[in-house]
Amino acid sequence: MTSLSLSSRLPITALAPLWRRHLTALGAAACAIVLIFAHDVRDLVRIWWTSSTFEHCLFIPLLIGWLVHQRMPGLRRLVPALWWPGLVWVLAGNVLWLLGDAAGVALLRHGALVMMGQGAVIALLGPTIARALLFPLFYAIFMVPFGEEVVPPLQLLTAKIAMQLLEWSGVPAHIEGIFITIPNGYFEVAEACSGAKFLIAMVAYAVLVGHVCFRSWLRRVLFLVGAVTLSIAANGVRAFATIYVAHRTSVDAAVGFDHVMYGWLFFGLVMALAMAAAWPFFDRDPRAQWMYAGPVRRSRAVDMRYFMAAMLLVLLVAPMWSMLSSARAASLPTQLALPQVAGWE
Repeated sequence: MTSLSLSSRLPITALAPLWRRHLTALGAAACAIVLIFAHDVRDLVRIWWTSSTFEHCLFIPLLIGWLVHQRMPGLRRLVPALWWPGLVWVLAGNVLWLLGDAAGVALLRHGALVMMGQGAVIALLGPTIARALLFPLFYAIFMVPFGEEVVPPLQLLTAKIAMQLLEWSGVPAHIEGIFITIPNGYFEVAEACSGAKFLIAMVAYAVLVGHVCFRSWLRRVLFLVGAVTLSIAANGVRAFATIYVAHRTSVDAAVGFDHVMYGWLFFGLVMALAMAAAWPFFDRDPRAQWMYAGPVRRSRAVDMRYFMAAMLLVLLVAPMWSMLSSARAASLPTQLALPQVAGWE
């Protein structure tokens, strides 16, 4: 493991006031983002809290905090610095928010919030610390609720897996799209049964495990592919088992079986199976360092007040543009008047 490039010329006690100054500025920038884009922040948290598909997003900030905590011994020795190019990433997030606001696409606005938060960290702590926090910054992407687009193809795939297993088990069945018919029942692989909820959470989980437990990129990719494949196959087996129980007993019994089998208990077993299969291939030493900071760059002294003023200005670009555009837009009339043409009614 490559050793960290630490600022050994300065004692840790001398760095503490500097860290407090930069972290205070970062906290102020975070508060500014929350206040300026309060509507989108509330909408994002509401989705986390109310949508069963994205309940796992509630744990992402905690996991990011844990990832940062892992790096604390090394971070304490690094020198935070203001970095003007970091404001470019904040501006990019601002532009993305403006596009999402103009198009009415919440996904773009929510992604923009994460980008602006990442940019604030990069700009206010500097490139050396940003490299040390590269994975936690990347992992923040999973706070954005995305992935529901896979529901329709997963419905079809789950139905095909269940149908194939029914054929192998000798159960007479007929499939039409996502509908499966057996002699004593008619089943639909609904959106809730597609397995998309667990697949989206499994991707976030597999990326985290790949980073924590593996050093080899090949093993990380193989684990991610294997975990995704296992979750899809397990959902197909669950659908098959529900239909098979209905064939052997009754539809009511199958519904009760599905309610017991389906959920985080069943897929918790799938996650445990994925970890057990990958355990022999873990190649990261638990005592190894969690971060690589790279060479320490000396940056020119920048006045914090001017820098924070510039960041605030960048954060306000998109909202102000949106407000001006809305003010200049013509409002729709309350009642539409059709043209009067002689001889026509």
